[in-house]
Amino acid sequence: MKKIAFVVILLMFSALVLAACGSSGGGGEAQESRPTPPPEYAGKTSPYTTNDANAVAAGKTIYEQRCTSCHGEKGLGDGPAGQALDPHPGNLAELVKVAKDDYMFWRISEGGAMAPFNSSMPAQKGILTEDEIWQVITYIKTFK
Repeated sequence: MKKIAFVVILLMFSALVLAACGSSGGGGEAQESRPTPPPEYAGKTSPYTTNDANAVAAGKTIYEQRCTSCHGEKGLGDGPAGQALDPHPGNLAELVKVAKDDYMFWRISEGGAMAPFNSSMPAQKGILTEDEIWQVITYIKTFK
């Protein structure tokens, strides 16, 4: 009887430890698990800053048209269309605190259909120009 109780407790403890290790805070990508952008994106930097009101305004317009339905108005990953997605859209307000420009440009350009992301995020390359992608990134950076 003691062996069974010990095994049950051990299994419960293991399940708790594994659950805690797998938690990333809901939809966002943990910094440690974020892959490095491929060479064609590595090192890219935005030509805009959040002080550029025109870039922020242009990025906001594009974001509202193409991103809000999944990522939500404030980039929290809580948009109405995103609720049905698995995995849920990432929390952009948290991502901009840790991600570099090249990573964000890569993810927006290529979307999420590739491993390790395997998400429903559509690629924007060919839909948005590079300049428009940078404008969206500039707007997203205002979510901090």
